[in-house]
Amino acid sequence: MSRNNEKNIKKHNDKLHKAQDRVKQSAITRKEQLKQIVKKFNEANESGTK
Repeated sequence: MSRNNEKNIKKHNDKLHKAQDRVKQSAITRKEQLKQIVKKFNEANESGTK
């Protein structure tokens, strides 16, 4: 039997795609958090200058 059978290939691809999804999701989360921080900073800055 070879190591590269369908079952092992599928298991590897599933693990790989799960890891890629985690990286993508964490990047999206970071961008959302950054938007919130910038928004709060801009609101505080506007109220402080008026």
